[in-house]
Amino acid sequence: MKYRHFVLALAIAAAGLGALRLGTSAAVRAGLEVGPGTVIVHSQFGGQIFGFDIDQNGTEGVLSESQLLENGKDLAAVETFDQATGTILKVVKKLETEDDFLTLGITGMSAGLVEHEHVVGIYVHNRIYKELNPLDANKFNGTWKSHLKYDDLILGVSRNQVQPNQTSTTNAVLAFQNFGNNNTFVFGTDVAANTLGPVITLTDPTFYFSNEPVVGYDGATNQAVVASSSGEVGGPAPQIALVNLTTGKVTQFTGILGPPPYHQGTVNGIAVDSADGIAVTTTELDTRVEFYDLAKQTGFAVTLPGNVGQLESGTDVEYDPVNKLFFIAQSVSSTGPGSSIQVYDTQGNLVESLNGFSFSNASNVVGTHIALNPSNRSGYVDGPNSGVTEIQSFTY
Repeated sequence: MKYRHFVLALAIAAAGLGALRLGTSAAVRAGLEVGPGTVIVHSQFGGQIFGFDIDQNGTEGVLSESQLLENGKDLAAVETFDQATGTILKVVKKLETEDDFLTLGITGMSAGLVEHEHVVGIYVHNRIYKELNPLDANKFNGTWKSHLKYDDLILGVSRNQVQPNQTSTTNAVLAFQNFGNNNTFVFGTDVAANTLGPVITLTDPTFYFSNEPVVGYDGATNQAVVASSSGEVGGPAPQIALVNLTTGKVTQFTGILGPPPYHQGTVNGIAVDSADGIAVTTTELDTRVEFYDLAKQTGFAVTLPGNVGQLESGTDVEYDPVNKLFFIAQSVSSTGPGSSIQVYDTQGNLVESLNGFSFSNASNVVGTHIALNPSNRSGYVDGPNSGVTEIQSFTY
């Protein structure tokens, strides 16, 4: 398929009143309120947000937006914003054509990466990957020269983990060939330096694009961590692939099988704690969170708190390496009204439930995303506007 906006569908693949505190986070110990914040970032032109991220090394964030105009064209724009105030700082680029933008994230040490889909007729004619390097330059000032060909579609880019004395600026990119044999492949890249590692194909059909595999990055071993499942009711356990981004060697092990009769369903999200060699995933039908020891290739699972059904499954997973916390997005909360973020330590203990959000991704083209700034224990998440035109601050 080469239809317009197909890549966006694959990029997923009312504000609340506080938080249920179940642990002893720094914010709680200091007597500060945690949970949904009052700072809301609104897309400059009122369009639906197609991806966003915040800079863990700085004070800015970036988002893309799009809306259909009366003349049949799209208004597509890329904007930077202030993390503290939510103010749009600069409209980096605005188009009124049939083109679209998709924010892929902040890579390395503050390089923003945005996909520009150039459309001719009803087809995407070309995909150009624009850089904001560094983000606070507030302009496109480079192009990422990737391995990707015209019909190669990105399934995921691993999230950054800014750590003390960080030396790696590599991100893992998971993509597939939208032609021929539809192979899924992965490679490492330093976007700002425009360096690329070898392309490594994942031959196990479990990682086929229709199963919506997810990718994380282990900076300690320079490995991509890819998780996927067939997603069928009563189907087999997930598969976890450890991909050495230097040598191309793939080591694969079987993940945790959920309880009968449904088992685990699809793998919805992943994040990696590189320092401790831990990967955390969320799965659909069993509404659980899995913790894997990557060196031992073993793990255990915990059920989301108060969970009673599939609708309350976790989706996006993010990791704070400074405070050693995993964040699980729960579009339909099992601990409070609306949506929640469930926070776990590296041992699988629930630290706190941040309740009162509204980020249901039922009608979103791009799935829910949690963006973290560990230095001040803050972040942003989709919502609360149901039209997907806003993102909301939070603290933890």
